[in-house]
Amino acid sequence: MTTNAATGAVKRPEKSSSPWAIARRKFLRNKMAMISTVFLILVIILTLLAPFLAPYLSPIPDITKVNISKMSIAPNGDHLLGTDKSGRDVMTRLLYGGRISLLVGASATLIVVVLGTIVGSVAGFFGGAVDSLLMRFTDFVLNFPFLVFVIVLNTILFGIIDGLWVLILVIGLLSWGGVARIVRSKVLAEKENEYVLAAISIGTPPAKVIIKHLLPNVLSTIIVQSTLLFASLIVAETGLSYLGFGVPQETPSWGNMLAFANEPDVLQGKPWIWMPPALIITATILSINFIGEGLKDALNPKSQR
Repeated sequence: MTTNAATGAVKRPEKSSSPWAIARRKFLRNKMAMISTVFLILVIILTLLAPFLAPYLSPIPDITKVNISKMSIAPNGDHLLGTDKSGRDVMTRLLYGGRISLLVGASATLIVVVLGTIVGSVAGFFGGAVDSLLMRFTDFVLNFPFLVFVIVLNTILFGIIDGLWVLILVIGLLSWGGVARIVRSKVLAEKENEYVLAAISIGTPPAKVIIKHLLPNVLSTIIVQSTLLFASLIVAETGLSYLGFGVPQETPSWGNMLAFANEPDVLQGKPWIWMPPALIITATILSINFIGEGLKDALNPKSQR
């Protein structure tokens, strides 16, 4: 606290902003990230409100029902995005399919982040034999053929567990290796700091040191990785569904919509069947990546404020 000699007014020292407040301001100034955030929120809201926005499925939505009399109708006043080759409204399936694709991406991302964070933090904190064992297992997961394992597990578990959750579990169990390695490297650097060494020296349990002291300082990295993973796992669902090994075919998803349009006459003469899911997938993935880049820049203390 200082006093202005000319006016005699007391000048209080300015409060320094917290790192999270600085990151929030930087993110809000990133126009592309903000536009992408608004777009992604809009997509999520529209998919969640699908039962209310889909007037063609009333009173009980039946998004798998085939209507021969309305096969491959071009966009018109009754069907704004037309109908597919089974007579189903494209807009309705686009909304319901978005719910599934986003659910798969978000759920698989949660599994990946939880497993990767646990393995990476334990390996980085304990080091030695524990670190070596966990990292060799991580290498095994990273080097295992993803597509082959997805097909095998889907075949084994199909019928035992709901097909959608089989896909989520398989993707989650095969994708956590990269997060584990990143978290491990950050924990190895953080655990050498004095506050961590002090906590260990006074006998603080390892779990408490990891949760209370290490993970909060690795959280920014985890957030950025989660955002980028969300986009890549939506792409994984789309690709697997397109190949016939993803979401069950009776369940609408953006990937299944593209798979149903995989015919020369549809690709060449009926773009309204495949173009909406292709465009929404592209726009959603780009928006999530722009958000991830915005978060990466905002949470980087070395970037310009």
